[in-house]
Amino acid sequence: MIGAGHSVFGTRRDVNIPELCWESMKPALEKANLEPRDIDFFVVGNLGIWSSELAVPSIMAEYADLAPKGSMRVEAACATGSAAVRVGYTAVKSGLADIVLVLGIEKMQESPNPSVIELIGRFGSYFWEFENFGLTFPGYYALHASAYMMKYGATEEDLGKVAVKNHFYGAKNPFAQFRKEIDVATVMKGPYVAWPLKLFDCSPITDGSACVILASEKKVKEMGIEEKIWILSQGVGTGTANLSKREEFTSLASARYAAEQAYKLAGIENPVKQLDGANVHDCFTIAEIMAYEDLGFCKRGEGYKLAREGQTYIGGRIPVNVDGGLKAKGHPIGATGVSMAVEAYKQLLRRADKGRQADIKNGRWLTHNVGGTGHYTYVTIYGLEKR
Repeated sequence: MIGAGHSVFGTRRDVNIPELCWESMKPALEKANLEPRDIDFFVVGNLGIWSSELAVPSIMAEYADLAPKGSMRVEAACATGSAAVRVGYTAVKSGLADIVLVLGIEKMQESPNPSVIELIGRFGSYFWEFENFGLTFPGYYALHASAYMMKYGATEEDLGKVAVKNHFYGAKNPFAQFRKEIDVATVMKGPYVAWPLKLFDCSPITDGSACVILASEKKVKEMGIEEKIWILSQGVGTGTANLSKREEFTSLASARYAAEQAYKLAGIENPVKQLDGANVHDCFTIAEIMAYEDLGFCKRGEGYKLAREGQTYIGGRIPVNVDGGLKAKGHPIGATGVSMAVEAYKQLLRRADKGRQADIKNGRWLTHNVGGTGHYTYVTIYGLEKR
C-alpha cells in the first residue's frame, strides 16, 4: 500500500458522488506520487442502492480521467470495502496489474432513513426474517447483545463503555462524523432502538469515501517508494443467511474462521503480543465486544471485561478503534473496509492524529470487517515489513 486518502464522513450534502470520491482519491494519488493515467486497474466498493448513481466506476473513469482502464464494482454488504481491497490485492498478486486503486464510496443519506434501514435489512435473510418477523439490523444485534448478556453477565453499562471509548477517539479524528466525547451516563439516558441497544450503541447512517493504492513489489522498487505498508494476509469467512441455522448468538463463526486463516498466513500465534492494534467492525457496541473474543484478544465470555476495564484504549491490552470506529467515525457501508485500511496505513507509519497514535512496536495492524451479521467477514493483517 503506497498511498491512502480519506474524506470527511458524515452528512455530505455539500458534494455529489464524484466529488466525494475525489476527496479521498486525490490525497491517495498525491501520497503515491501518481497521476490517474498511472493506474492499471481500479476497484470500487459500493452498494449504492440508496443513492442516485450506481455506475460509480464509469462515473469516476470520466471524472478522474481513468478511462479506458479496467474496473470492477464490488459488493459484500458492510464488508464491501474489504472485499474491494481483496480484489485489488489479488489483481496485483496475480501479476495482472502493477498499480491498483481501491475506492470505497457511499452516499447513504440521499434516501430517507426508513428506506435505508429497510434496504440494509435485505442483507440478512430478508423474506424469512424481515418479512415474517420485522427484523432490521438493530434487532439482529439486539439478539446478539441479549444472548451475550444472559450468558456472560455483561451489562448495558459495559456496552456503553465501548461507545464512550470510540467517541473519545472520534473526537480526535478530523474525518469522523461525530467529534464529541460522551460519558456512560449519556449513553444510558439514550432512547432504546432495540433493547438492550440504545441510541449511542448504534453506528450512524453515513456519507463518505476512502481510497488506497496498491502496487507490486517490483513497481515499488522502480519508483523508489519508502513509505509503504504490506498486506501480509487476509482471511475470509461466510455465515448462513438465516440466523436460526447458527449454533450460537454470542460469536460469529465466519469471523473466527477468517481470523484463523489470516493469523496462519501471517504467522500470528498470539495476537495481543504480535499486533500493535486493530480496527474492528463495531456497527453496534456488542459487535465490538464479540470481535474481541472472535479475534482472540481475550477468552470467550471475557470481551465485556476488556471494555469495562478500559483495556482497548491506547496503553491497554490492545488498542481498538482508535479512529472512532464505525460508531463515531461513521459507517458509509462501501467505504468502511477501505477506511480501516487507511487507518492501518496511518497507524503503522505513525501518521495518526495527535492523541490517537498507538505505540508501534511489532509493526502489525489488524482490520476486521463484517458484512451483515457475520454473513461475510474479512480479517486482514497489515505490516511495516514483508514476511
